[in-house]
Amino acid sequence: MSDPVSLSAYSPMWPAVFGIEKERLLLTLGGAVQVEHIGSTAVPGLGAKPVIDILVGAPVISIIERRIPQLVEDGYRYVQEFEKAIPERRYFTRIDGQPGSFHVHAVVLDSAFWRSHLAFRDALRADPALAGQYWKLKQQLAARFPNDRTAYTDAKSGFIRTVLTRAGL
Repeated sequence: MSDPVSLSAYSPMWPAVFGIEKERLLLTLGGAVQVEHIGSTAVPGLGAKPVIDILVGAPVISIIERRIPQLVEDGYRYVQEFEKAIPERRYFTRIDGQPGSFHVHAVVLDSAFWRSHLAFRDALRADPALAGQYWKLKQQLAARFPNDRTAYTDAKSGFIRTVLTRAGL
């Protein structure tokens, strides 16, 4: 992931773009899953890398695994090698789709991954000052690590842990 870190100001289009992709995913994955908009693009007013992060929760991970061929057919790339770092997650990217780029994180509903990602999003949505602190940190880290997305992401982890600890996770 040694890619440039490119941040954008918040776009009010991000929720609509998510909504379109959510419907597409529900058609592919069926009604047994829940689909949530996560990451900075899910927080009104917060700038972000212009990639829509999507969290898919299923009662069991095999529901997702059975649909991998359909997701690939729909233009997603299954990134199986990321399971070495996070074995409970199935990860997909879609960069050629209209109207945007997407990262899909598929996990078991109510797993620790599910709960922590929703808790972080919800904490930022509930507290504009906290979201502002996170945006300032992200800008500082993007300036510090302009060509190293991994270092940028790792450097945000302390802030994220603090927010999750305050949320009881």
